[in-house]
Amino acid sequence: MRRLVEAIVPARMGVPFRWMLASSWTSNLGDGIALAAGPLLVASQTDSATLVALAALLQRLPWLLLGLWAGALADRVDRRRIIIVANALRAVVVAVLCVAITTGTANVVVVLAAMLLMGVAEVFADTTSQTLLPMLVDKRDLGTGNARLQAGFLTGNQLAGPPVGAFLFALGAAWPFGVQVLCVLLAIVLISRVSLPPVPRPETPAPARREILEGLRWLWTHPPVRTLAIVIFMFNATWAAPWGVLVLYSRDRLDMGPVGYGLLITATGVGGVLGTLVYGRLERRFSLATLMKVVLSMEVAFHLVLALTTSAWVAMATVFVFGVYTFVWGTVSNTVRQRAVPTQLQGRVGSVYLIGLFGGMVVGNALGGVLTDLWGVTAPFWFAFVGAGVTLAVVWRQLDSIAHAEAD
Repeated sequence: MRRLVEAIVPARMGVPFRWMLASSWTSNLGDGIALAAGPLLVASQTDSATLVALAALLQRLPWLLLGLWAGALADRVDRRRIIIVANALRAVVVAVLCVAITTGTANVVVVLAAMLLMGVAEVFADTTSQTLLPMLVDKRDLGTGNARLQAGFLTGNQLAGPPVGAFLFALGAAWPFGVQVLCVLLAIVLISRVSLPPVPRPETPAPARREILEGLRWLWTHPPVRTLAIVIFMFNATWAAPWGVLVLYSRDRLDMGPVGYGLLITATGVGGVLGTLVYGRLERRFSLATLMKVVLSMEVAFHLVLALTTSAWVAMATVFVFGVYTFVWGTVSNTVRQRAVPTQLQGRVGSVYLIGLFGGMVVGNALGGVLTDLWGVTAPFWFAFVGAGVTLAVVWRQLDSIAHAEAD
């Protein structure tokens, strides 16, 4: 057992990293359960593709409104405390949703309001969480740390959580959200055990608006991180357009039921697990620029295959491959950014990066629902294929500089 623990979380990375990792994995399991149950709950309340996509959009919209302020807060206040408070508020919202479902008072308005409030809590929790790893491990271990965090995300959020969520939803609509509350509460207990080193801060903090501008100015004058943020925005916009209506695609195009939809998401997680096993070898054998180019090329092909197929098995195989290369992309892009950004700017610069990520999802979710209502459930996949292909062609030559960005 000790050898297994050492292989997963080497002792050199410290006990605080192990507590943080355990908290992240637990939280991701709860989020994975909701990942399948949430769309199923919305779809049970309405037949409108636009409203189904709106549920995902409302969880991302707070990033555009509050993301920069969350980043500034993460650089000014105890980061552990922010995570605890934000997750506690999220647990309260989900618990209220459970009560509404159980009492029969839940409707599409109540569900969408809960999605919005959960999105607000996630802005502060996720913005702050992504600043912790560079504080806890050496730069040489950032790749390993990101790989372990990504493995937990893929295993809990994509692999184990969705089928459990779909199964619990089949038993009763409130069950998956009740389990999510328990996971969030356990994650709070685990993160409370983390001891963080002090963050360099001025004795007299500047106004929040000035600090936000400082983070924006740093990112704008750092071409690799700036271009990476643009790439993240564009590819998440094209990805989110079809993914936001995946529950409808699996039902209407692939003829898969609720459990089948959960398995479709799970196939992504299985691919991600494979990605965790091969990532080290890929990083040693290929340059980061080569990995980024291959991964983004596979993303273009991913949308084309799903636009053409009507086979559930082909779709599952495709999202399996998607899981493999998504893990590689997430590990490489996070490591590059964390190495390049100073500790005292991690919150502000990271928030801009996450705004690009979730802002792209907001745009994509909105487009996906409208495109589906107008031209059918495959229309978002065709949009994603063309949009991702054009974006890749534009940034192809710049990927070399992005991949090799280092701290100043």
